[in-house]
Amino acid sequence: MTRRTTPDPTRLREEIAQAAARMIAEDGADYATAKRKATRQVLGEQRVPGEWLPDNEQVEAEVRAYQALFHADSQPRVLALLRRLAVLAMEDLAPFRPYLVGAVLNGTATEHSDIYLQCFCDSAKDAALYLINAGVDFETSESRHFGGRGEVETLSFLWKGQWPDRREARLLAGEVRAELGAPVGIHIALYDAVDERGAVRADASGRPARADLQAVRALVDAPGDADPA
Repeated sequence: MTRRTTPDPTRLREEIAQAAARMIAEDGADYATAKRKATRQVLGEQRVPGEWLPDNEQVEAEVRAYQALFHADSQPRVLALLRRLAVLAMEDLAPFRPYLVGAVLNGTATEHSDIYLQCFCDSAKDAALYLINAGVDFETSESRHFGGRGEVETLSFLWKGQWPDRREARLLAGEVRAELGAPVGIHIALYDAVDERGAVRADASGRPARADLQAVRALVDAPGDADPA
């Protein structure tokens, strides 16, 4: 009779995190989907305690390692383009106090990544009307509130250089087409103005979880592929 081998939790977490990182870096999978698929890939139908599985921080570390190994040349270029686009969008959205969040901020963005912004304003309708008047054709959905308090209205669209109506946007659109070969998704979550004070300022690693326009400009102007400090 064959004895069933008990998996080593540490090694198991590493294997799942590495498999998830490949899916994120190569396919643009989100963290939840990548971890779920990676767990099935490594374990099959076997069940293990939840604490044996990697957290997002460990997966992100593996994403960085994977990118450094396999995409050291292209990933910094893509990241720089996406951050420049984020600056353009945030400049135009300045009246609504925009912040950048997600992979474009933390430095792990790939050609599959979208840009995620949080805006804090007195009226979500004002922000939506502002984009309508600017000629932006967006879709409306809901995103989970970062504080877990229900959901917030989110405006999403594919950026092809149509906004803002500036020469810089049109020039950047040409660079994006040449490098990515596809439009970039932009998602703008609209929060109440009072939520700005309660927004998360740092992630589990101590890095900023959001950045205002000045901070994102500093990232764009920094040498190399700087990460937020």
